[in-house]
Amino acid sequence: MFGYINVNREKLEPADRSMYQSYYCGLCQKLKENYGRKGQMLLNYDMTFLIVLLTGLYELEDHKTEFICAMHPSKKQTARINEATSYAAAMNILLCSKNFEDDWNDNHSYTKKALSQMFKKDYDCISKEYPRQSQALNQYLKRLEAAEKDRERNVDAVAGLTGEMLGEIFAWKEGDIWAEELRCMGFYMGKFIYLMDAYEDIGKDMKNKCYNVFHLMPMETEQDFEIFSRLLLTSMMSECAKSFERLPILLHAEICRNILYSGVWTKYEYLRLKKQAKEEKKNRSAKKSDAGRMTQ
Repeated sequence: MFGYINVNREKLEPADRSMYQSYYCGLCQKLKENYGRKGQMLLNYDMTFLIVLLTGLYELEDHKTEFICAMHPSKKQTARINEATSYAAAMNILLCSKNFEDDWNDNHSYTKKALSQMFKKDYDCISKEYPRQSQALNQYLKRLEAAEKDRERNVDAVAGLTGEMLGEIFAWKEGDIWAEELRCMGFYMGKFIYLMDAYEDIGKDMKNKCYNVFHLMPMETEQDFEIFSRLLLTSMMSECAKSFERLPILLHAEICRNILYSGVWTKYEYLRLKKQAKEEKKNRSAKKSDAGRMTQ
């Protein structure tokens, strides 16, 4: 589920790049502070976007610190931490813990079972502090399991389950004036994440005979699939971006726009080019085989 909401560093101004990195480092430090070194293992850029978004919307005051990072010990790193950092860290643990549990139930991965147990105490504490988000996550997994069992063919319906769950995560403060717009933004981003995950895994899922909503859709050619999936993903991010633009965000707005209009597509382009290269290699091998048969 993680790994799709990233920044495009090449198109980001140096000052914004440094700012974004400081929030990422702040999330890392907060995970360590609240959940120990094991919490740092779950660090990801997806939750960094949530921090930047909420910081910009609510214009939160940062606490800036410098520290020596074990991964980059040559110079001190800067970490920015605020209220949104603590919330994002908690949601990071909540989402990853349930993901570990879900992987154990689906694939009986003992590694994931061990990780799930490792974070159980933290998960229970976070669930008590954020019951709405925890309940949304539990309901999401149950409904997703049922949809996969029924081999749901409706792309919008099954992707919408992830959207509804992430919408509750984005709606930081229930009843707040911005809660509904944040929920809408999270909804479409959640659908995008689900569809990107399905797009990435379609080959593996077909091989392993696992559920994939794209696999169940009748498409005549590979080109049809690529066009359809691109249009669908673009539609989701378009709606997500519309929600963002309706929010009165000035602080860190360009970082958010970089992610929404460019960063989220870096993984897609990587996967598309990788698939294209694989297909070209396959075609070259087929031509060589045909040529070899003709010379015999």
